[in-house]
Amino acid sequence: MTPDSASGGPLCLVKTGDRIRLSVKQRRIDLIVDDAELKRRSAESKRTVQPPARGYARLYAQEILGADQGCDFAFLKPR
Repeated sequence: MTPDSASGGPLCLVKTGDRIRLSVKQRRIDLIVDDAELKRRSAESKRTVQPPARGYARLYAQEILGADQGCDFAFLKPR
């Protein structure tokens, strides 16, 4: 849905059984896990993200918008 997890964003901290709140009206997706638990998970994470060097993967990593903005390429949005 969004490159957030692959790039080391908060979605990479989601675990099976976590509660997630979705509000279409407010354009929000919230992970219902307390901050202390997220800090613990983040400290345990050994992820190192290497951006793609070229090709579609690089274009996707640089240009894709998050879920709150439609999950489309930024350059396709109307000006």
